[in-house]
Amino acid sequence: MMGDTPIFEKKNVLVTGGAGFLGSHLCERLLKEAKVICMDDLSNSTIQNVDHLLQYPDFEFIKYDVNKPIDLNAFDELAKFKIQFQGVQEIYHLACPTSPKNFENLKLHSLWANSSGMLNTLDLAVKYKAKYVFGSSSVVYGQPSPEHKIFDETDEGVVNHLSPRGCYDEGKRFAETCVETYRQVYGVDAKIARVFSTFGPRMKLRDGLLVPDFIIDALEGKDLVIYGDDSLEQSLCYVTDVVDGLIRLMAAEPEVYLINFGHDKVYKMKEVAEMIIKMTGSSSRVVFEQPLVFLTSKGIPNLKRAKEELDWVPLYQLEDGLQRTIDYAIARKEAVGLNHN
Repeated sequence: MMGDTPIFEKKNVLVTGGAGFLGSHLCERLLKEAKVICMDDLSNSTIQNVDHLLQYPDFEFIKYDVNKPIDLNAFDELAKFKIQFQGVQEIYHLACPTSPKNFENLKLHSLWANSSGMLNTLDLAVKYKAKYVFGSSSVVYGQPSPEHKIFDETDEGVVNHLSPRGCYDEGKRFAETCVETYRQVYGVDAKIARVFSTFGPRMKLRDGLLVPDFIIDALEGKDLVIYGDDSLEQSLCYVTDVVDGLIRLMAAEPEVYLINFGHDKVYKMKEVAEMIIKMTGSSSRVVFEQPLVFLTSKGIPNLKRAKEELDWVPLYQLEDGLQRTIDYAIARKEAVGLNHN
């Protein structure tokens, strides 16, 4: 909670990247208990993800680039949140592009989000004595190997900081360093959520993300493309499970500040593709193409710390999550020009 500032009503929560896939689900969940400021420049997301939230008086969307200094008092539409009196109690920093197909065009955005965006949002946390959760990534662990596929929070990863992915992979490592440095220097209650592969409704379509692209292609009767070979595998965690984890982490004591979130069960992507073909009644086939630079193999999270410190485990079965994601894609098919008979 924020220092000596009285909270007159619900707490104020800022979510950067709030119109993105994970951010929009988080905003929706937070509205049950908080007033939510959703900040997003829409460079790699869409306002459609939060359209259904705009009707709520406790929700406000601000189109803004968090890589620029943030002055919440400069936005007239936030007057109703009484920030000058009540401040902000929690900040979730999720703004960072993760587009496999559009990665080349968003490199500088990734670099900024993991540097300028970190410092700007952490400075806000210092100003308001707010609790802070950073959406990091399993990429900080580096590439898994056959001998070392399962990563726990004590593992020190190795990434190629000069690779085409360096702005993201090394960027996330530097971003974590920012969090830890602000913890040490300012005593901020700032936390790091290392998020492994997550899926669900509102993922970007036609973006090289395997699950939504599998679903769209299956609905259209097109080949399902795996960027790699039939050995490609990863864990898949349903989005509402990850959101639950983020909220539990925010509520935890300051000494609980670094947690893996993901599913510890691994699936071959070929099996997932075949499951989607079956669930959609499609006549599609599975084909293989060259890997995309952003789609590298991912490790598996050790969830021991999440279970012990937060009493958190992923609850959704893959089939249930896939069905919800398929239902969403069908409902949205007109919006993305699908022809599902």
